Amino acid sequence: MHFRNISLYSLAFIVTLSSCSGKKEEEKTVYENTKFSKNDKNSVHLIEKQIQAVGLTTTTIQNRNMEKLVRLNGKTDIAPSHISSVSSIMGGHIKSINVINGSHFNKGQVLAVVEDPQFIQLQQDYLVTKAQLEAARLNYNRQKDLNTSKASSDKTLQTAQADYSTLNATLKGLEEKLKIIGINAKGLSAGNIRSKINVYAPFTGFVSKILVNNGQYINPTDTLFELINPAGLLLELKVFENDVNDVKMGQEILVYNNQNPDVKSNAKIVSVVPSIENGGSATAIARLSSVNTEFVKGMYVNAEVNISSHYTMGLPNEAVVSFENKNYVFEDLGKSNYRMIPVMTGISDDQFTEIIKADFLKDKKIVQKGAYSLLMMLKNKAE
Repeated sequence: MHFRNISLYSLAFIVTLSSCSGKKEEEKTVYENTKFSKNDKNSVHLIEKQIQAVGLTTTTIQNRNMEKLVRLNGKTDIAPSHISSVSSIMGGHIKSINVINGSHFNKGQVLAVVEDPQFIQLQQDYLVTKAQLEAARLNYNRQKDLNTSKASSDKTLQTAQADYSTLNATLKGLEEKLKIIGINAKGLSAGNIRSKINVYAPFTGFVSKILVNNGQYINPTDTLFELINPAGLLLELKVFENDVNDVKMGQEILVYNNQNPDVKSNAKIVSVVPSIENGGSATAIARLSSVNTEFVKGMYVNAEVNISSHYTMGLPNEAVVSFENKNYVFEDLGKSNYRMIPVMTGISDDQFTEIIKADFLKDKKIVQKGAYSLLMMLKNKAE
């Protein structure tokens, strides 16, 4: 009786083991029963159970309007044409400096004041020449009247005319010199001669460098300030090799910095450097559509480019598989045979991937669902 009970328990245990083993064997069927062509390493044959287990479906190449969002990053810089060195037209001592490094200024604002006795001399020369010119004009008119009645010689008239012309040219020259240093000659009189001149900002921008200090004597060739015009701000963006063909000159982009990622500014790509650097990226140059003081030289920035490829050929994303940095699709050859075909891909969105030079796929049935499983079968075969 005791022996009989042991036998019954043993029999039940053996049946249970057999049942579990059967399920495991059935799960292995998908891969173990896969047949491969000896002459074609890229082909695979499935049995009906495998097709059902994988759930294979097929599709065909399709024409679609596709979009792709390319993300770029880089730094800001200033175009050389918008970095200006400011000097004084005439030498002198720095009387005062009205800005500091990094400060903002407006066009026409006084940046510094320079003082020197030569400014007094220049104004004095102008006023003296102006008085002499008036006397020469009166003498010239008088000599013309006298020469008409032959009361004076032609030589005397010519001398008076030459004196008048010379003084007139001298006065014009002095007037231009005063204009350059910011003194209005028309309003100049003996009562408002000054020893100081102002150095004005030529545009609205920021101070990059101050190269002088109060009391320093400067020559006309000395640079006082280095100024930045923010209108010349450029965005130097890295474009990864896979996106180089998608990023083109003239494209509109959105730019933002890490401090305010939700605030995006419009910009336009003005140049793409046609070379790939050692890091595997090219450089695209963009310019802001309008001046934005939040972007300064040397700042890290991010950009988004919305790429639109109008009416291009593509396949659902799951139909395209990748292996060792190359892309493939599987063609349904019929009779449960499938062949892996290399393809060149372009842009992709959430659903579809562009296939470049896809005419050879037009009349082919392409595996959609199950493409990755077929790839795994081929990899197992290779192993």
